Amino acid sequence: MTELWRELMIAFCLMLVIEGVLPFLYPQRWRRLVIQLADINDSVLRGVGLVSMLLGVLALYLIH
Repeated sequence: MTELWRELMIAFCLMLVIEGVLPFLYPQRWRRLVIQLADINDSVLRGVGLVSMLLGVLALYLIH
């Protein structure tokens, strides 16, 4: 079980690195994107989130 937690922490850290790239490199573009995202309908955001999760699960299945 310890190995699982280690892997999860590595994945979480990599997610933070990836999430931080755009605000670091393009802060003004990132800010405009966040403002545009605030105007998108909740159901559309949920749909995008669902598709993202399903693609991630599929990618993990194919890799593993």
